[in-house]
Amino acid sequence: MATFALVPGAGTDSWYWGPLAWELTGRGHRAVPVDLPCDDDGAGLEDYADAVVEAVKSDAGAGDRQDGDGDGGLVVVAHSFGGFTAPLVCDRMAVRALVLVTAMVPVPGESGGDWFTATGHADALAAQDARDGRDPDDVVALFYHDVPESIANEALRHEREQSATAFSQPWPGQRWPDVPTRFLMCRDDRLFAPSFVRPMLASRLRGVVPEAIPGGHHPMLSHPARMAGALLDTAAVPR
Repeated sequence: MATFALVPGAGTDSWYWGPLAWELTGRGHRAVPVDLPCDDDGAGLEDYADAVVEAVKSDAGAGDRQDGDGDGGLVVVAHSFGGFTAPLVCDRMAVRALVLVTAMVPVPGESGGDWFTATGHADALAAQDARDGRDPDDVVALFYHDVPESIANEALRHEREQSATAFSQPWPGQRWPDVPTRFLMCRDDRLFAPSFVRPMLASRLRGVVPEAIPGGHHPMLSHPARMAGALLDTAAVPR
């Protein structure tokens, strides 16, 4: 059994991980969807990482354990802006693997805002919008175009305010942790399209090749079973 700590992106909560958590627990693993203090202007990235640690430790049955139980150990799964939090967890807990899901990959001293500039995201998004014919103001078409309408509507109700504090803070990590890392790239993601992800990842995590999975920016909502299968393919996690 492995423990999957599920770290959300900006302005979202643990609800987004529900369908995926159901798939993982149904296959005999432990899933810990995390709520970050994203709407707290006093919380920085270190606090986000502490929230992940506390969620894993306080999850039912965790007791005083400091990491995941069972042969699978702890796998930290990070979505989108969660890529700024997940590596910091490795300084606080024994982590067997990191899985980045259409995530931002920071370098030391870089803020979330800096990341968008440094990676050339604005031009990449404009090009993708042109290909898709998407109105730049249509957020639903950007994030939830492949999510069933009822689930997309519920997701919108679960959106939270994202404080600028953590987003403007330079990433405090000194280097990428020495932990096996995978990157799950979503084939139909309109925010971080594959054509953007490949060069971004190649310049920041050499040797990590993105693995394509179905879905847009929220594959945990549109393809939870397929995403669970991809997570369980992590070399560090026995099936």
